[in-house]
Amino acid sequence: MPTTGLSAPALKQAFAPASSSELMTFGSTVTEKLTDEHQPEILAFLAARPLHTVIMAGHIRDNGVVSVFNRGTFHAYRGLQGSLEGVALIGHATLMETRSRAALQAFASVAQRSKIHLIMAEQERSDLFWSYYAQAGQRPGLLSHESLLEQRWPIGVEPMVRGLRQATADDLESVMVVQAEMALAEGGVNPMEADPLGFRRRCLRRIELGRTWVWGKDQQLIFKADIIADTPEAIYLEGVWVRPEQQGREYGLRCLTQLGRKLLKQTASICVLVNENNLKARALYRRAGFKPRGTYQSIFLQAEPQAKPA
Repeated sequence: MPTTGLSAPALKQAFAPASSSELMTFGSTVTEKLTDEHQPEILAFLAARPLHTVIMAGHIRDNGVVSVFNRGTFHAYRGLQGSLEGVALIGHATLMETRSRAALQAFASVAQRSKIHLIMAEQERSDLFWSYYAQAGQRPGLLSHESLLEQRWPIGVEPMVRGLRQATADDLESVMVVQAEMALAEGGVNPMEADPLGFRRRCLRRIELGRTWVWGKDQQLIFKADIIADTPEAIYLEGVWVRPEQQGREYGLRCLTQLGRKLLKQTASICVLVNENNLKARALYRRAGFKPRGTYQSIFLQAEPQAKPA
């Protein structure tokens, strides 16, 4: 289990008061696979904490509840009265929003029977989920701690860059190279090798949806950012990149603030997750007006020999 300074029993005690639903026996009848018919109910449940559920809500708004583009299956956990106590996307990236420990334990049971690559949740939820999920002696392949940062109005005014734009299909190859390098550095898997066709399809789809923003000069890509989820309450950015040899020239700050001013015309806030050890990135986001809103933990599962991610 990841080192947090608290034992599993202490985490269970600190996380939340026990609910009546914890008296239920965990099994196939506890969780249910969700369908597109459940979409209004799911979005209403997730809307209670929009900053923390933006990725799941964004997937549903973009793809529906059931879609190969979600790279997983949405599950629900209900209490004794039938009301939702948890929603989880269990698949390549496993995400969850829970209101009881029983929901976490039920989702962990489903995840044990699924092929997953990443578990990402707030620190305490992630620790507790792992205590239920991990088999005896199982250890994560890689552990990462991130700060959830949020940008809202007002934003500082920085000199604009000329040519910040949405990427086109002509940018696909350069975008894929950058994105693959970032994925390899973060999770230890190069998607261009592990899932080349799927990776190309996902990158192209983001471009076609107008979700990838780029800026460069002299035919060289200098800045990139991806909108992974777009809802009226929040937009989640990922894959924010500045060419290493161009760092320190304020390009990242100027592009990030310019993009923020544009996006905040259509949503209430912008959020990112940044590795707590990435001091340069944290400083950049702070200068761009992002403020801390929580601590997250990402658990990358150890890959089986010659296995490809789901």
